[in-house]
Amino acid sequence: MGLGGISVWQLVIVAVIVALLFGTKRLRGLGGDLGTTIKGFKQAMSEDNKGKATTETGLRVETGGGKNLSK
Repeated sequence: MGLGGISVWQLVIVAVIVALLFGTKRLRGLGGDLGTTIKGFKQAMSEDNKGKATTETGLRVETGGGKNLSK
């Protein structure tokens, strides 16, 4: 038994059908685009959290280990 009643063989069959319909080259491109999107989202969230980091007293907390953005 797999995930929620779906067996491993059913997942393999679906994967093969998707690969036949779209082609491996197109799926690779979609995977790369998805990875780039997730990476950008994580980076934006990280930068947003660094800008909003405050202590309970309302003072800004400096988080080191970053890039020097002032050039």
